[in-house]
Amino acid sequence: MNIAILSKGPGNYTTKRLKEVARLRGHKVRVINYAKCYMTIEKGKPVVMYKGQPLEDFDAIIPRIAQSYTKYGTAVVRQFEMMGVFTTASSIAINRTRDKLRAYQLLAKYGVGIPKTVFARETADFEEVLELAGGAPVVIKVARGTHGNGVVLAETRKAAKAVMQAFYVEGVNFLVQEFIEESAGSDIRALVVGGRVVASIKRQSLDDDFRSNTHQGGVGQKVQLTPEEEKVAIKAAKAMGLPICGVDMMRSERGPLVLEVNSSASLKTPEKITGRDVATQIIEYVERNASQKNRKDKVGA
Repeated sequence: MNIAILSKGPGNYTTKRLKEVARLRGHKVRVINYAKCYMTIEKGKPVVMYKGQPLEDFDAIIPRIAQSYTKYGTAVVRQFEMMGVFTTASSIAINRTRDKLRAYQLLAKYGVGIPKTVFARETADFEEVLELAGGAPVVIKVARGTHGNGVVLAETRKAAKAVMQAFYVEGVNFLVQEFIEESAGSDIRALVVGGRVVASIKRQSLDDDFRSNTHQGGVGQKVQLTPEEEKVAIKAAKAMGLPICGVDMMRSERGPLVLEVNSSASLKTPEKITGRDVATQIIEYVERNASQKNRKDKVGA
């Protein structure tokens, strides 16, 4: 099988692991910097170009699209989709996860537990927004952000109103979310592959930071999910239309609450902590599903 990994970081742990495993299993693999791709859009003839050559004959792509390159990266993925290439994450699904409001709306629609959330932009009714989110303390997030950036814990009503005022003045879309005290500083990352949770870790901040992201200095440990948590992770992945993803959850008194679904979740911490070979399970998923798609395409032709 001919596989392309769309990644800006060939030295990235996840990219290297996927490439290594795919090659060990006998596949041809190429890491493509999607930001350097360019596309010709013509009736009946979609083409992706890279370094002066058309990217042809790929059976599957594994998108690893960075947050800051979402718009261009998903355009490249969409072009491959138009060419009939199998992808582990559709362009639509990636875009869903990068828009926090859209993601929460979809999760709520599919009956997935989420923290109480209020979305706003130009309203000056800060008191009303605060009350709808359950009152201080609250977590205030920029509508688009990642790795814990653009997230503020406002511990008092005064602080919450000041942060909302700043976003209001700048014309920034923001989310105001209830603060789950019993889960402060910790969350769970579940990796889902093909409708199954294949690895799970608990992330904990090292200091009084309420964010647990390992990018923010948090540490991880192996954790056994409850049946309910496993069910919620799988349901969240399905709601986003992502067969392969990371689902971040908090443990609350009313059950697991999903914070985010990540279409390009890192394998580094989960693999190293749990000892699970997640990369192999991803490549096995590609083998099963890309081959099935190619057989269907041949029959249809």
